[in-house]
Amino acid sequence: MTNNISLQDYINGIQSSDKRILGKAITLIESKKPEHRQIADRLLKEILPFTGKSVRIGITGVPGAGKSTFIESFGKYAIEQGKKVAVLAIDPSSSINKGSILGDKTRMEELAKDPNAFIRPSPSSGFLGGIANTTFESLLICEAAGYDYILIETVGVGQSETLVNDITDVFLFLKVIGTGDELQGIKRGIMEMADLIFINKVNSENLSKAKLTKTELSRALQFITPKEKNWKIPVIIGSALEKTGLDEIFGKIQDYISLKIKNDTFLETRKKQAEQRFEFWVREYILEKAKNDHLLENSFQEHKKNASELKSNPSSEASDFVNKLFGK
Repeated sequence: MTNNISLQDYINGIQSSDKRILGKAITLIESKKPEHRQIADRLLKEILPFTGKSVRIGITGVPGAGKSTFIESFGKYAIEQGKKVAVLAIDPSSSINKGSILGDKTRMEELAKDPNAFIRPSPSSGFLGGIANTTFESLLICEAAGYDYILIETVGVGQSETLVNDITDVFLFLKVIGTGDELQGIKRGIMEMADLIFINKVNSENLSKAKLTKTELSRALQFITPKEKNWKIPVIIGSALEKTGLDEIFGKIQDYISLKIKNDTFLETRKKQAEQRFEFWVREYILEKAKNDHLLENSFQEHKKNASELKSNPSSEASDFVNKLFGK
């Protein structure tokens, strides 16, 4: 029991979409305290049969692309179509004190008030990839609560977006025009991961330029192999603020999921994603054990010191320590 909430209270609250319990459940799985981790692991096992029915959407874009505005407008549109929407909005943490602004609820005020929406800002805690290290587990909590669409907003500060792609079904890239060469700054890796591209903040004044940008992007995408067979990556123009283009994005997401199901890749991809999460946690738990096991602590600190003082390269020190760990 934690915070006077029993395991069964968590389960009941999640299944009834109690937002207070949902928030506390995610706080529980984000906790690094061993006693909380034990309860969190039991909770995740219990709710697992109720997961897997949502559409998981990763949303990325450079700062200023209008991610929060897009998510609010798109979330409201999806709710109008009869969907329940959860938003996991990852805020950048300070690398100094791990503090986080956590302002997404304020920026998505209208969506936050909707009874069919749940918004959870979480600090990335310095974790690379623009997501928090428990985002996948938070996603499972939201699925078990019956949310149809789970939107994951990334930090979008140039860190690897691979991790976002590795926990979602659809990867949406937001683009804005008026920044010079419209293809400049879009890394090939982002283009290769994107399943849809939305050119945001389009209005009557920049419509002609937006159409030109769409043509340029569409041409560039001809040289990119889509992740999904028989899928042509759509470039859609619109404005989240003015609520244009949202219906097209909504429809394309449904088309993409239908194609993945038809191609028998939807569940296969999710299996691979679960395997990746398994490997991630194996690394995390091994490192945690190495740091906290009194028999290994001295050896760990010795190799760490050698690496920090560059007595040998960090990779070699890590390899030597792991060989000791496994008795090789």
